Amino acid sequence: VTVYLITFTAGKLNLTGLHSHEPEVHVRAKKGDTAVLTCSLPALDEGSSAPQHVIEWVRQGYDIPILIQFGVHDPRVHPNYDGRVSLIRGTSLQMRGLLLEDEGWYECRILPLDKTTDETGSNGSWTLLSVTAPPVFTETSPPGVEVFVGRSVTLKCAAQGNPRPTITWSKDGRPINPQSKVKIMNGSVSFHAVSRETSGQYQCHLAIFVLQGKASETYYSYCCPPVIVIPPADTVLNMSQDAKLKCQAEADPPNMTYVWQRQGEDIYHIESLKSRVKVIVDGTLLISRLTPEDSGNYTCMPSNGLHVSPSASATLTVQHPAQVTKMPSLTFLPTGMRGVIACPIRAEPPLSHVDWIKDDKPLDLGMYPGWTLTSEGSIIIVTANDDAAGVYTCTPYNSFGTMGQSEPTTVILQDPPSFKVSPRKEYRQDVGGMLVIPCQMDGNPAPKVSWKKVGTASRSLFTVAANGSLILRPLSKDHQGEWECSSTNRVATVSVRTTVLVLGTSPHAVSSVSVIPGINQANVSWVAGFDGGYAQKFTVWKHRKDYGEWLSFSDLSTENSLLVTNLLPATEYQFSVMAQNKIGTGPFSEITTITTLDSLPVVVKLVPPTNLSINKSSEGILLWWSVPQSHSPHIDSFVVQSRLEGGEWINLKENISPVESQIFLRGLCKVNVIEDMI
Repeated sequence: VTVYLITFTAGKLNLTGLHSHEPEVHVRAKKGDTAVLTCSLPALDEGSSAPQHVIEWVRQGYDIPILIQFGVHDPRVHPNYDGRVSLIRGTSLQMRGLLLEDEGWYECRILPLDKTTDETGSNGSWTLLSVTAPPVFTETSPPGVEVFVGRSVTLKCAAQGNPRPTITWSKDGRPINPQSKVKIMNGSVSFHAVSRETSGQYQCHLAIFVLQGKASETYYSYCCPPVIVIPPADTVLNMSQDAKLKCQAEADPPNMTYVWQRQGEDIYHIESLKSRVKVIVDGTLLISRLTPEDSGNYTCMPSNGLHVSPSASATLTVQHPAQVTKMPSLTFLPTGMRGVIACPIRAEPPLSHVDWIKDDKPLDLGMYPGWTLTSEGSIIIVTANDDAAGVYTCTPYNSFGTMGQSEPTTVILQDPPSFKVSPRKEYRQDVGGMLVIPCQMDGNPAPKVSWKKVGTASRSLFTVAANGSLILRPLSKDHQGEWECSSTNRVATVSVRTTVLVLGTSPHAVSSVSVIPGINQANVSWVAGFDGGYAQKFTVWKHRKDYGEWLSFSDLSTENSLLVTNLLPATEYQFSVMAQNKIGTGPFSEITTITTLDSLPVVVKLVPPTNLSINKSSEGILLWWSVPQSHSPHIDSFVVQSRLEGGEWINLKENISPVESQIFLRGLCKVNVIEDMI
């Protein structure tokens, strides 16, 4: 575990060019808090019913005052301070919601309206406002890094705060000083070539001092964001037992708070949990009198205000007899269609079986052809008829037993929506006109009709009339395709589809382009799109990948295939097909990429070794593998390669005998997240 230590150092800010008759005042506040800047000048006409002066607060570097108050009128406030500043106690400036940008020098001025400023002194003392912000890590190295001896490595550490932290590094508790092979730059420590002596525990330190008054200094030390040392573990308990999910973390400062969530929601916001949960000081979550609803994924998140809080999760499983959750009082089935009578169940261990009662008698599914029982305990009826009507109850069981019978549900048959007027299978219409496709439904209550285009949504407008008809006006090329009319009531959804073909347009896109490569040629085939109402021809385009421009073949094909010749062997090509008719050209098809065959004889590939395994030790790593059973073609030797994650492969060992099946590699060294080596 990498430990990060943060301390603070800073000196007093000296400001030149300011002149005041009064001693300087220094106000310190934290970012987001409220500060009050006191004006050393009293109001010239306190108690007067008609104030004859103007109060101004100015800031160094600003051309205009940040606040101007004239008598009883509303103050004028600089846009950067709008809604955040006001006068209190007559002349003092209150500043809320402090920003780091608010840090600077401020002065109050009182300007009498019946006298000149030469006659009456109007400037108060300058006040320095310092806005501090606690440091937070913005970038750190992972908890551990593994690197090969001789390679370079950089450990990163960056933070922000006000005053700006100073970053230093230590190894195994001792400061690191820059050397020829060790550099510290912008908070990062870099090693030119690691050795075995480089291994160790590295710490990043941040330091800031904040001056208090004129003689004393306050020292802040922030070290480490929380590290979870005991994560919660998956737990299985019985209903009514008490649960204890441990979560312990270490941090500096150690004043941590623990937040627990279930399925991403704070446990104290869950109505069924909040009265039965408690998080004790060490982070342990206690849940009393478990119920089946308490099962779920619980996440622990400790925080001490530094950096990003870590988290760890575990699953709590509450075992209980099978239980019906909430049985509806009414179940509606569509007459003449498939229907389901559900038994909503919660069971842990899993459900073993469900017993059903219909009209106060045990239900025998063998008496009802087409009725089956699913593994979840629901009754499936292939075609619902009068046999299904009645009053049902279900009782689920698992290895713990049952929590009882469900409430009764009354099954009622209802007619699904039916088509009064259905659309035809296909409509052909010229572009630019109006197409009306009827779709009217019968039902009680009257069902609502909806339309949608199947597949890609239509970019052109369409409307649905009050009687359910689809209106396409003006008809465009984009309207072409398959459309679906559907209607739903509480028992079923019925739908019907129709195809719209728009005439007088350019062809639609070619699809399913297939290319079979040869050595110097390729056979390109495709499925033609709708021709727009006119005869269409096809142009095949090719492109040598990463070389030159796209080229088309002069021959226009009226078929759905073309043999492309004069290609180079062992070369990657891209192909696309475009259709055209007398109206114009259609869009290009999707691109298909192939590689032509090599003119050289095909060489049988070597069979690679299998079952590569690794065993690490302090001296190095041991690799072993299974030698391929097939030796055709003959194996001359093995080569072992490795790489750091995301890096390039390098040869570690060459010319290994084909009869060898293991090798020991020395010289792998840990410097603290472990990268996989293959």
